Amino acid sequence: MKRANILTTQPDAYKAIMGLENYVIGSEIEPIHKELIKLRSSQINGCAYCLDMHSRDARKLGETEQRIYTLSAWRDTPFFDDKEQAILALTEEVTMISKGGVSDETYNKATELLGAKYVGQVIMAIITINAWNRIAISSHFQPTLQK
Repeated sequence: MKRANILTTQPDAYKAIMGLENYVIGSEIEPIHKELIKLRSSQINGCAYCLDMHSRDARKLGETEQRIYTLSAWRDTPFFDDKEQAILALTEEVTMISKGGVSDETYNKATELLGAKYVGQVIMAIITINAWNRIAISSHFQPTLQK
């Protein structure tokens, strides 16, 4: 059975989530950092729709396929700088919040490298993509094959 598109059946909720998305868009987070957050959370959550969208968006920003392909194993590559590593660690811990929350070590390292304001914006970006992932997965959104 085809599922209803929650974004059209719940227009007020869609407006609310778009409010968060617009906040993230207008934040000081570097565009490539936004895409790394979106990709890593979507990998963890298994959201094919968002992975498809944000891998294309990242490539448009100049992201390399090599970094996209190895993102799930970022700790085992030399491809991500200290700030990106801090963002990715924070992304993983916020996305998997039920596995023990966000550690002091991860939070403090991110704050040391990025500053408290940037970290707050990163956390909101993580929360936002997690919401989008849950909408897409529960509604069975599917990517379309690009030719």
